[in-house]
Amino acid sequence: MNWYLSKIVFRIICGDGDHTPQFDEQLRLIIANDEEEAFSKAMLIGEKEQDGFYNHEQKVVQWKFINVAELYKLSGLLDGAEVYSRIHETDDPDHYIEFTNRKAAHIQGNGTHKLLELL
Repeated sequence: MNWYLSKIVFRIICGDGDHTPQFDEQLRLIIANDEEEAFSKAMLIGEKEQDGFYNHEQKVVQWKFINVAELYKLSGLLDGAEVYSRIHETDDPDHYIEFTNRKAAHIQGNGTHKLLELL
């Protein structure tokens, strides 16, 4: 088994979405036999962790899974642990989603990711 670091991207939508578009980029640790399995597990985590709740103004807040934007082979840690999360705001959400999807397609098509050594 190998350890992988993946970036899972969610879009955050509050109410009717009439606000600056926001994206949550989370770095997650995945244990898998190979990159294909790691990518699949990262996708499942993203799909499973989509969420929605009501905020203090009784508006629905949604975390919608977009895709897996990065995947790197590591040396070893905790399976599925969130390592990093960043909220990204953009004026062009369609471009951001398209960019994320292109990165995911690159991962699936190339399998040329760097080994990250943790010190």
